[in-house]
Amino acid sequence: MSRVLSWASVIACAILGAMAIYTSGIGLLDASTQRAGGFALALIVGVAASRSIRNPKQMSSATSRFHIIMDVILIVAGLWSIWSFYFVQGQMQTALYDVTNADAWPALAGLCVFLELSRRLWGWGLFCVGAFAVLYLLFGQNLPGMLEHSGFSLKEVAEGLWYNTNKGVFGSITNIVLATVFIFIVFGALLEGTGAGDTLLKFAFLATRRTRGGPAHAAILASSLFGTMSGSTVANIVGTGTFTIPMIKKRGFSPTFAAGIEATASSGGQIMPPIMGAAALVMADLTGVGYLNIIIAALVPALFYYFSLFTAVTVEARRQGIEVQPLSVDDKITKVDLINSILFAGPIAAVVISLLIGLSTSSAGFYAVVVLLLLSVINPDVRANPSRVWRSFISGSKSGATLLIAIAAIGILVGALDTTGLGLKLANVIASVRGDSLFSALLVAMIGALILGMGMPTLPAYLIIILVMGPAIQALGISILTAHMFVFYYGVASSLTPPVAIAAYAAAPIAGANPLMTSFMSFRLGMAKFIIPFIFAFYPTLLIVEEFQLWTFIWIVARTMFCIWLFSSALSAYDRGKLTWLEVGLRFVAAFVLLAISPMFYLPALALGIALIAWDQKRGSTPLSRATS
Repeated sequence: MSRVLSWASVIACAILGAMAIYTSGIGLLDASTQRAGGFALALIVGVAASRSIRNPKQMSSATSRFHIIMDVILIVAGLWSIWSFYFVQGQMQTALYDVTNADAWPALAGLCVFLELSRRLWGWGLFCVGAFAVLYLLFGQNLPGMLEHSGFSLKEVAEGLWYNTNKGVFGSITNIVLATVFIFIVFGALLEGTGAGDTLLKFAFLATRRTRGGPAHAAILASSLFGTMSGSTVANIVGTGTFTIPMIKKRGFSPTFAAGIEATASSGGQIMPPIMGAAALVMADLTGVGYLNIIIAALVPALFYYFSLFTAVTVEARRQGIEVQPLSVDDKITKVDLINSILFAGPIAAVVISLLIGLSTSSAGFYAVVVLLLLSVINPDVRANPSRVWRSFISGSKSGATLLIAIAAIGILVGALDTTGLGLKLANVIASVRGDSLFSALLVAMIGALILGMGMPTLPAYLIIILVMGPAIQALGISILTAHMFVFYYGVASSLTPPVAIAAYAAAPIAGANPLMTSFMSFRLGMAKFIIPFIFAFYPTLLIVEEFQLWTFIWIVARTMFCIWLFSSALSAYDRGKLTWLEVGLRFVAAFVLLAISPMFYLPALALGIALIAWDQKRGSTPLSRATS
């Protein structure tokens, strides 16, 4: 059974990948055919992937047989429900057709199948979100207060969640993933498979060879670039962390710090242009802003985040007395590396040029894949083993298929919120809590976003947060792009938030560190990610594409960089030397007040910050201080 499913999964992945390439750059498929076919193929891949997670050696023969029976039931029930969707859509296109009570049963079976696959592949968090949505539609009329709704029959639930091509499982978000996101997932996997990732690591080590942090700074730089390929925090950690974490430890940093810096750096890859991962592609479609504008808007906040990580490593290296060390021979750039760098630069240039000349986002992904495949032959490893391109293609399609399973659960939530109006009710509650303060409203939204996104991959986290919190944030008077960017950052930051910090838990075993302590370390190191959204919410000029004013932009950039330095040194209680508790407290105060709107507040804070830095410099220059530090 495993062998049969494995082969079926490979074939399904190949068809899914071919569909993505065809629809992004060659031709179009009928919408119902594309969505039904995509989910049917993802169903096979999802069942095969869930079987591969289990360890058959730890199961009895009876348990193994039970799992085989359950997998067959999932496939049969899933295909039945997908065929029902396709049949009903065909009837709706040719005649006036109303969903019947008989149509409700395959829809209910489909909801159960995809929720079960979500549980297997993505954990209980996403399963509970989808299950809550279904149960809320069926029984919410009996709930008290604002949660009560008018009530819906099983037929109405099926129509809203399964047979609706605007909302629900087969809705607009599924269309965005199949039409736009999937090709970039395949592109990211091909980038890694053709050798671009290894070359990026070498260039990162070369660029940071004269810094105190060395491999820690290289991990930050490499993860920012690698994350733009993979679009996944965990994949980023596995791809770069297995190489960088041991070298960070070897430089003298603690295992907890090594795992923490890799986790924070890897989670930032999804906010770093030019690719940014699946969530940014979905954001472009949901906001109607355009992917090129999303890239431009994300650039400065992303640079702030990585600047904060660089300063955190520098301060920590000073605190531990780690000095610059020479680059090892193995990390030096060879002629082959210089040639292989084209594998990264060429496709990225294809994406940017395609967007600049006005092509669609999916077309940009198509041309990036074409350019990458044509250039892949320059890598000697690819010429010696061409099958690695095929394997990476299948791997990318598999990642896309499992993402579709998650999108099914998100679609269920979308359908429930749209049908019941619960999102608007929550927006009214938040509006009543916030009063007249924008800051308090954003604070409430941040807490809600972190809770909703806890333990979720970035795209599901972003979608859940924007669906639930989006109306409330936009009601604050900020633009739709700023609201989505605000939510997007906390969707990414939720992977660093204890106690369910999935990025930290992925990095800790590689470093041999305690997972919980690593989650607190990554939370501290990535603290800037929790502050930056507030900065661009109050200063939208940082997003460049909205309300841009040059001098205001330059002034807030300078203040933010100074704020980040004060904040990082205060968190470590160290700068040129050890800081007293009074200095730590004053640095925190100066850092936060620096971001105030009124000059009456931020100018004294600026003066205080400069005075604290000057005092630390003066103290560090004395012979006694140098001897003790």
